[in-house]
Amino acid sequence: QVQLVESGGGLVQPGGSLRLSCAGSGFTFSSYTMSWYRQAPGKERELVATIFSTGNTNYADSVKGRFTISRDNAKFTVYLQMNNLKPEDTSRYYCHATYSSSIKYWGQGTQVTVSS
Repeated sequence: QVQLVESGGGLVQPGGSLRLSCAGSGFTFSSYTMSWYRQAPGKERELVATIFSTGNTNYADSVKGRFTISRDNAKFTVYLQMNNLKPEDTSRYYCHATYSSSIKYWGQGTQVTVSS
């Protein structure tokens, strides 16, 4: 059974940092492209960052220079280090794993709230 379990969300002040983690199980983690998405109330889900099985990464323009995605295949975990957080980063963050267009998995999400 495939599972993606996110953790690390919470309430943080503007300018602060958080590190999200997503632990995967039930699939060949190292072969999958892993991504973080986010969705705020009333808005569409948007892609935040992606890390490929090769280690290459892509970021949304809105988070470049502030967020870093990484993976530890030995721990079956992908991370999202978020620095200099802004109120507009407030969203529910979801972990996503994909191997092909027909093989995709989602986690349940973790809430990030940036507020003073």
